[in-house]
Amino acid sequence: MKFLQDLMFNKIRPNFEKGGKFEKYYPAYEAMETFAFTPPHATHTGAHIRDAIDLKRTMFFVVIALIPSLLFGMWNTGHQYYLSIGEFTGLADGLVDKLIFGAIRVLPLVVVSYVVGLGIEFGIAVVKNHSVNEGYLVSGMLIPLVLPSELPLWMAAVATAFAVVIGKEVFGGTGMNILNPALTARAFLFFAYPTKMSGNMVWIPQETGMATVDGYTGETLLSQAYNSSAGSNFGDIAYNAAGQPFGSLADTMWASFWGWIPGSIGETSVFAILLGAAFLLYTGIGSWRIMLSFLVGGLSMSMLFNAWGANAFMAVDPVQQLLMGGFMFGMVFMATDPVSAAQTSTGKWIYGFFAGFLGIMIRVFNPAYPEGIMMGILFMNVMAPLIDHYVVQANINRRMKRAKVATA
Repeated sequence: MKFLQDLMFNKIRPNFEKGGKFEKYYPAYEAMETFAFTPPHATHTGAHIRDAIDLKRTMFFVVIALIPSLLFGMWNTGHQYYLSIGEFTGLADGLVDKLIFGAIRVLPLVVVSYVVGLGIEFGIAVVKNHSVNEGYLVSGMLIPLVLPSELPLWMAAVATAFAVVIGKEVFGGTGMNILNPALTARAFLFFAYPTKMSGNMVWIPQETGMATVDGYTGETLLSQAYNSSAGSNFGDIAYNAAGQPFGSLADTMWASFWGWIPGSIGETSVFAILLGAAFLLYTGIGSWRIMLSFLVGGLSMSMLFNAWGANAFMAVDPVQQLLMGGFMFGMVFMATDPVSAAQTSTGKWIYGFFAGFLGIMIRVFNPAYPEGIMMGILFMNVMAPLIDHYVVQANINRRMKRAKVATA
């Protein structure tokens, strides 16, 4: 490793240091070096906290947690396509073909996300002469995973640029943004290009000249639940991409858990998401308080709707509500963003509960958009500083009262 570091970085470092001919590009050079190897900087004075993990490594761990969702998303993209044309209809059929087809559709979105996002990050760092922010290592993977596989690449590029510049850099960069950048990109796309982010034509890839089977539907389970008639049993009328009914609530929930249903690339498989959650909790990076309170909030709202039962969407089984759409992905990877989430322990409980609670409420009540997790989390992102303020203020008030009692 020392040989590679000398070959790739040490020999060219003088060109980027002060007085070198590429001095102005030092932030870009430093970002590449510190990403590949341990930073050469050392502390000399004062007391310092030393740890085996830094921000880059933390972000890298989150990317590792996202890999199961990415791989399953590629397989499911291919599976939904072949299912819609009546080929490889079995789950184990055509595994390699499905992965290759999915990779061809998904990986370009990942590449565009990283190229555009990191390009802007590097450019701003060079202009402002500060270190490159590491937060986009995660955002660059999250953005494509919350998009339909059929989204045009130029739209993904525009949304990424908007998220980085407007959603993060205008606030000061990583650690200063009040909104989750990946959700900011998705919200931008939904309101700017709604026909490319919703409906029944954006979830299943289509090849020119290829006919689909009779009864083909590209609707997600959320859309089917919203459009189901009053008094119907959603579990009995939910359909897959080939128009075949799942048959029962148990079958629908099973398909939702494993993820062989239409939807955004990384959001369909609860199993893959939970693998990432387990890794984040094991490494101590993900907040179990936010995840648990988010789950309780969503379940509470779903149970309230079940008791009310004013329409078919409210009557959907509470557990099924949590398995559909972006609920689990939002709970594990979006709501737990350490920058835009609440920081205090008590605040995390409040923040997570209302993010899940409002997410289900918006999902069911909004007639134009049968999904609300994105809006629920973004709303609580804005409320997080206020929540922390009142939690801290309450702690101060309690301590002041104890101090007065002790003085008396």
